[in-house]
Amino acid sequence: MLTLEQKIRAKIPGADTGIEIKKTVCDICAPDHHCGIDAYVKDGKVLKVEGTREHPYSHGSLCTKGLCSREYIYRSDRLRTPLRRVGPRGAGRLEPITWEEAYRAVAEGLNRVKKTYGPHSVAFFAGHGKWFRPMMQRFAYDFGSVNFGSDCSVCNVSLIFARIISAGCNYSPDIAHANTFLGWAFGGYYSSYHDVQEVAALKERGGKVILIDTRVTPAAKNLADLFLQIKPGTDGALAHGFAKLIIENGWMDRDFVEQHTFGFEEYKAYVQQFDRKTVSKITGVPEELIYEAAKLYATNGPACINEVCFNLAHNYNGQQNYRAITGLNALTGNFDRAGGALPAVGTYNMRSAGFPTREGAFSGANRPEHPRIGEGRFPLWDMLWGEYQAVTLPEQILGGGDYPIKALFAAGLNVRMLPDTNKTLRALEALDFFVDTDLFLTDAAQYADIVLPVCSSFERGELKVYPGGYAMMTEPVIPPLYQSKTDVEIFSELLPYLGLKDELLEQGYDACIDWILEGTGLSVESLRAAGGAVKAPVAREYIPGSYVAGGMKTPSGKWEFHAQMLDRFTQSHHLEPLATYVDCFADDRDPALAEDYPYILTTGTRVPNTIHSRLHQVPWARSLRPSPLLEISRSDAQELGIAQGEPIEVETPQGRVCAPAKISGKIQKGNVLLVHGYGACDASSLLSSDHLDPYSGFPCYRSSRCMLRKAEE
Repeated sequence: MLTLEQKIRAKIPGADTGIEIKKTVCDICAPDHHCGIDAYVKDGKVLKVEGTREHPYSHGSLCTKGLCSREYIYRSDRLRTPLRRVGPRGAGRLEPITWEEAYRAVAEGLNRVKKTYGPHSVAFFAGHGKWFRPMMQRFAYDFGSVNFGSDCSVCNVSLIFARIISAGCNYSPDIAHANTFLGWAFGGYYSSYHDVQEVAALKERGGKVILIDTRVTPAAKNLADLFLQIKPGTDGALAHGFAKLIIENGWMDRDFVEQHTFGFEEYKAYVQQFDRKTVSKITGVPEELIYEAAKLYATNGPACINEVCFNLAHNYNGQQNYRAITGLNALTGNFDRAGGALPAVGTYNMRSAGFPTREGAFSGANRPEHPRIGEGRFPLWDMLWGEYQAVTLPEQILGGGDYPIKALFAAGLNVRMLPDTNKTLRALEALDFFVDTDLFLTDAAQYADIVLPVCSSFERGELKVYPGGYAMMTEPVIPPLYQSKTDVEIFSELLPYLGLKDELLEQGYDACIDWILEGTGLSVESLRAAGGAVKAPVAREYIPGSYVAGGMKTPSGKWEFHAQMLDRFTQSHHLEPLATYVDCFADDRDPALAEDYPYILTTGTRVPNTIHSRLHQVPWARSLRPSPLLEISRSDAQELGIAQGEPIEVETPQGRVCAPAKISGKIQKGNVLLVHGYGACDASSLLSSDHLDPYSGFPCYRSSRCMLRKAEE
C-alpha cells in the first residue's frame, strides 16, 4: 500500500493527492497536429504530461516536442510583465511596465504612424502560433491596414497553390485506402509522426511504399520498398521522367485523362525530353530505379502521393516541382479517388475537418481596398492569398517598396524565419515603432519598443478541429503565468485605446468563435459541455468522385496540365502555364559564383527534438542535440581532410558559420546540411533574400550555393 507521500511522488491523481488530470493540446508545432495532452495538475502547477488516449487524432501519442511541454511552459526566461525599451534597439535593455502603460504606449506609437504616414504604413505579422490569426487579421483591418502577413509566407501555401491552379482545390492523400504510398520528402519520424503510423498500417496490409528524399532517413530505412535518393531541387525532373514512362507504357488512366483533364497533349509533348538517361543524370537516381518506381506507382493503385509542404517548396523551382509531382495524380486517375488524393474542405485555421465555417468572412471583415506591400512581384501569390508575402517585409521597411512601412505589430515574430537574418534585424532597427507579443524575450523582441507577455496553450482555451468532422474547445489547465494574457485578449483590450470599434472582437474570443461556428450545429457552450472532441452535426463523409463529377473549380472545369490561371502572367512575369522544369539555380548563371561556391547548402531539415528555434532553450530537448552540426558526406570529408567532430566552416556570399562536422553516409557528395534555429550558428544568415521562387516568393532554404572548408585554428 502506497503512502500519500509516495502517491504524490508517483503523480497518481486522486482526491487524496490533490492531483487532477486536465485536458488540453500541444501547441508547439503546426495546426495540422495539436495532439491531445493529459496534464497532471496539482495546486495550479503542471507536474507531467501524457497523451490523451481518447483524442480523435493523436490517440494517446506525443512526439519528443510534445513531451517537453512542461519544461517549455516553465522556462526560466518566460516573460513576466509588459516591457518597454529603454536602450538602443537590439540591446535588450527593457524595463517592466504595467498593462495600462503598455496599452497607452502601443496606441500612441501606432496612431502616430497612422496619422503621419497612413494606416497601411503599419504592418501586422502573425508568427507562432496560428490559433489567434483570424482575430489578428480582423484586428489589422479594423485598424485600417491591408498589410497582414504571417509565416504562411514560407510554410505550406506553395503546395496549396500548386493544387489550386491544377485542380481548383486543396486535397490530401487518402493513405488509409491506398495500395501504394509515394512519399516525396517524407520525413515522418521527425515530423508528422501520425502519417508514419498510417504508412506502417498500409505496409501491414500488403501495400507498397516508395520514398524519395535527398538523404537516407529513418522512414527510408524502416518503410520503403523502393527508396530513391535524389539531388536537391531536381524533383520536377524525376516527376516528368515518371510521367514519360507512364504514358509510353500505357500505364496512365486514359478515361480520366480524356474526360477530366485540360492540356494533356501539350504536357505529353513536353515530358518527352525526360528520358531515363537524362533524368538519371539530373537527379542522380539510377535508371532502373526510376523505371521500377514509376511502374509500381502507376500499376499498383489506388496510389496516393504525400508531397511534404515545405521540403520541396524551399527551392527556386519549388512551385513548378510541386506541379510536376501533383500532375501524376491526374495522369494515373488517382485524383478524387479512394486511396488517391481526396479534395479537402478548409474548416478552421489551416485545418480541414470535413465541414465549412465562417472563418473567411470573419477574418476578412472590413478589409481595406488598397495594394499590399510587395504586390505585383509575385502575382500568383497576390491572386490566391490574402496576405502580403512576408519575405518582402524587410525590403519594404528599408525603403524598397511603393510606400513605407514605419511600424510593425508582430505576434511571435522569429527573425530566423526569413532569409538573411542581418537584413531582417536592420529592418527592425529602422522602424519608427515596433510592438511584439511572445512568451520569451526573443531576438526579435529585443528590438521592440513594447513587448507584451502572452500565454501558452496550457493557460488558455481555444477551438481545435480535426479530420473526420471533429471539433473541441480546450480549457485552461493552469491560470496564466505571471501577468501574461492571451493574444486575443490583447487585441480586444487594445481597441478602445486605439479609438477603434469592433463589437464582436470586443466581446472576446468565445463570441468570435460562436460567430465563426454559426450554421455548423456547434457552439462554444456545447463544445465545452462535451468536455472533449465531438462530431459536427453538419459534417458529412466525403464521397470520392463527387468533386470531379460536379466540375472542378478551374477555368476549364477540369484538371489543368496547362494552368490557364497562369496565362496572364507568362509575358509579364515569365510564369509558365505548364509545369516546366528548370534547375534550382536558374536565377543565377554566373560561372564564377558556381566555381567559388561549388557545394549545395540545405537548411531547415527537421530533427526530432525541436521545430525551428522553438525548443533550443528547453534543457530536455537541447540535450538531444546540444550543438549545431554541419552534416557532410564521407567522400567530401575525405577530400577535405576533415575528421568527425572537427570544426568546419560553411560560407555563402551572405555570410559564414562554423560548427562541428557530422560525417555521414546519409547524404550525397556535394551536399551540406545545416539544421536551422541555433542562435550561435544561424543558418538563415547564410541565405539570400533575392534567391526566391518566382511563383510563390518562397526562400531557397533547401538549395543555396556554398563553400566548405576546414576551420582555421
